[in-house]
Amino acid sequence: MSFFFRIFASGYHEITIVHAILFTTRNIFYFNMILTLIVLLVTVIMFVVGRLRADIVALCALSVLLLAGILTPEEALSGFSSKVVIMMIGLFVVGGAILQTGLAKVASQRIIRLSKGNDIKLFLLVILTTSFIGAFVSNTGTVALMMPIVVSMAAQSNTSPGKLLMPLAFASSLGGMLTLIGTPPNLVIQEALTDAGFEPLSFFSFFPVGIVCIALGIIVLLPLSRIFLGKDKKEGRRRKSKSKSMDELVSEYKLQSYTEAYRIGSHSPLVGKTVAQLDLRNKYGLSIIEIRKELTNTNRIMRQVKQNVPKPSTVLRVGNLLYLAGDTDKMEAFAAENGLAKLDDSSVDFYDIGMAELVLMPNSRINGIRLKDSGIGEQYNINVVGIRRHGDYMLKNLSDQKLLAGDVLLVQGLWSNIDKLDMAESDWVVLGRPIEQASKVTLNYKAPVAALIMLLMVCMMVFDFIPVEPVTAVIVAGLLMVLTGCFRNVEAAYKTIKWESIVLIAAMMPMSIALEKTGVSTLISSSLVNAFGNMGPMVLLAGVYYTTTLLTMFISNTATAVLMAPIAMSAASQVGVSPYAFLFAVTLGASMCFASPFSTPPNALVMKAGQYQFMDYIKVGLPLQLLIGLVMTFVLPLLFPF
Repeated sequence: MSFFFRIFASGYHEITIVHAILFTTRNIFYFNMILTLIVLLVTVIMFVVGRLRADIVALCALSVLLLAGILTPEEALSGFSSKVVIMMIGLFVVGGAILQTGLAKVASQRIIRLSKGNDIKLFLLVILTTSFIGAFVSNTGTVALMMPIVVSMAAQSNTSPGKLLMPLAFASSLGGMLTLIGTPPNLVIQEALTDAGFEPLSFFSFFPVGIVCIALGIIVLLPLSRIFLGKDKKEGRRRKSKSKSMDELVSEYKLQSYTEAYRIGSHSPLVGKTVAQLDLRNKYGLSIIEIRKELTNTNRIMRQVKQNVPKPSTVLRVGNLLYLAGDTDKMEAFAAENGLAKLDDSSVDFYDIGMAELVLMPNSRINGIRLKDSGIGEQYNINVVGIRRHGDYMLKNLSDQKLLAGDVLLVQGLWSNIDKLDMAESDWVVLGRPIEQASKVTLNYKAPVAALIMLLMVCMMVFDFIPVEPVTAVIVAGLLMVLTGCFRNVEAAYKTIKWESIVLIAAMMPMSIALEKTGVSTLISSSLVNAFGNMGPMVLLAGVYYTTTLLTMFISNTATAVLMAPIAMSAASQVGVSPYAFLFAVTLGASMCFASPFSTPPNALVMKAGQYQFMDYIKVGLPLQLLIGLVMTFVLPLLFPF
């Protein structure tokens, strides 16, 4: 008897341990679920308040989930190795090259001409062009291609880019609904239908839905973007801009009237001579402000331009372009004597060479000294091409001019040498910020190269017969932009990357893993059918859309579509209706998420450039998001009957 009692007692003890383990595990599971929801709620509140930068808030949330053990280190860092994040980095570089080469300016000028100065036409052209591209290229790639064009367009029309960048991001997602390949959730519901034995969707099955979405987008975004976006940023930008652009300096000093360009032919007596041997200043009163070398292939696509500031020891070669400044008649006489061919285009460009103004201080050591004796040109390897004194502009016979306190000298030279002027002396103050001006100068001779690389990238992303992943296409395109000289240097390419947006997306991506691991996603989705299943298919359809769009605010749209597609299929089966409308509600809810900057990569891409806060997305994106759900609740059953 005691033997059986001991067996029973031993069994009871083991059962108690199992119960204790299960109870503890369940408590830990619920604790993690509650903690994840609290972290998510606090994160959203911090985004809305806007006291801390969005990327810092996202990193804080990630750290809490990591410290609590909800995420492993590998899971927490997975966002930083995500294809989407790497692709965003590459697209920032590609977009920066499009800006740097002036390709964006050319495209934006054409759009501005088409709009004929009408703001509404301009808005519509941006939305429709972006939507069309978004139908065939990923929405992230579409925004990266269009963003530099829109920024350039805003600069030319003197408006804030914030008025157009958010509508641009939304339009890329709206356009993704036009075709099967427009956005990943479309492919997810296609797979769900075929796996369940239903007839697959065609390439343009999405087109009617996409057209309705674009129409709704225009109706909502046109007034809301005018009301809420780009107001205060414009004035702030104007106040910050103190330095003159290169074109403004050329115009103010009327340099174009005193500058001509000549090419050295093979029979010119100048070939092989040095600049010092010419003695131009003493013989003709002229100065060489630039010696340019150009190399162009037979197709005029791969063009190389090298600008040099002349030194006394510089040897002149066949094909060199001499940019002379001084009296026109004397320039013509010099050219005739030395067999130089005058160029039709003598415009002053600023690829390697720049300009800046510097003001002489009252205690400057060169006050009262003639310019040619000041040593400023030789010491810094720059030219003084103009002097502004009490509102008068002097451009001739500068070498004999005595320098006075308060004189403004217009200097020309390599950007690096101008920057040395800014840092090295207390005798003068350089106006503006030369390095910032250098970054704004477009390398327009590289525009054809940038266009070819961009076209190659788009083809690799669009055509399935090219066996290259989109992320690979973007990496290759970004690398080619650097190697072919579409940037002034590698540092300029790095500076185009908006790291705040990158860190924001990378740090928020693991949040979706935490929501799935702790069961929050499953809890929300499974409650859907229980809540709306008995209220009829229309109510259930609306519930599917709004649940999907809610999840997409915190989980990637593709992951949300994968999670919700089988639930939508099951919901349709339970109420005995066709699943097509329900699956379209899933892809719409996953793709039409506009109320958060981190819900989709396009939203994050434009956040920094548009100077947006979290509440800007709520004010403009949330009404559109809600309206699309309301309208589609009635439209989808008409297009895909129950």
